[in-house]
Amino acid sequence: MYIDVINFHSIDLNLLRVFQVILEERSLTRAAQRLHLSQPTISYSLGRLRSLFDDPLFVRTPDGMLPTATAERLAVPLSNAIASIREALRQSEEFDPATSTREFRLAMSDIGEHVFLPRICEKLQRVAPEVRLAAEQVPLREVEEKLRLGQIDLAIGNLPSLMPVTNHALLFRDEFVCMTRKRAGLPARKLSRQKFLEFLHVSVTTSDSSHLAIDDILRTQGLHRRIALRVPHFTVVPQILQRTDWMVTLHKGAALMFNETGQFSIYPIPAEIPDIESTVHWHRNFDNDEGICWLRELVIETLHRG
Repeated sequence: MYIDVINFHSIDLNLLRVFQVILEERSLTRAAQRLHLSQPTISYSLGRLRSLFDDPLFVRTPDGMLPTATAERLAVPLSNAIASIREALRQSEEFDPATSTREFRLAMSDIGEHVFLPRICEKLQRVAPEVRLAAEQVPLREVEEKLRLGQIDLAIGNLPSLMPVTNHALLFRDEFVCMTRKRAGLPARKLSRQKFLEFLHVSVTTSDSSHLAIDDILRTQGLHRRIALRVPHFTVVPQILQRTDWMVTLHKGAALMFNETGQFSIYPIPAEIPDIESTVHWHRNFDNDEGICWLRELVIETLHRG
């Protein structure tokens, strides 16, 4: 592949962003939606990119627009270049939350959206009414790279594997509890181990979830839950519990949020399970980004508890 000097000087930086988004979305339609452009504009930009690099770059297949070998080789250096340009532009601007219209991207799980976002948005509306947020559920294996490249600004949740590779701050620790539909015949305050094991349980089994470790911990104490249902997200769990006699194990903050109307009984788990830690993570590449620094402090101030 050879790009002559004339082509290099004619590169439109917006084309690089189009390349990056097509690579991530594998769809011209979704890329257009994400960039707030028309699909013909995206197609035209892809044509310019193909001419620039003398390569198809993306091939249409039943599984979407798949990158060619050339596109795969370009992916990392172009993403790094975009991140560097974005950071240089951000650092040259002063950030004023009262007037800023910047959009920040936060990575968190579905249960994190329930626990974190309402309080963050409440605070944001008061102090930065024009600032926008975009929450994303990012696979754990991709979070560090996306933070490093500036594709997400903060990651919030129980993310111990990120500790060695990101800057972070503790927000709070929370205990695990178990929750089931409130009904006659249930204990008033505590469950015995025997009663806990008599329940059928709902297990949330995403590979990124700390909840996967619960059964491993219980087994070391001779406890084996009977799993009636495995689901990848917590969002549906309250509706399932309302219609069954099953039980779920989750951290207390989420349980209290799901139980705002008092339809569930919540108990301490009759076993020794370490508390869960919720942390906020950012990449050192953006330590001087005034906007990210401001948002990070807002998140810490809003969510931190002793």
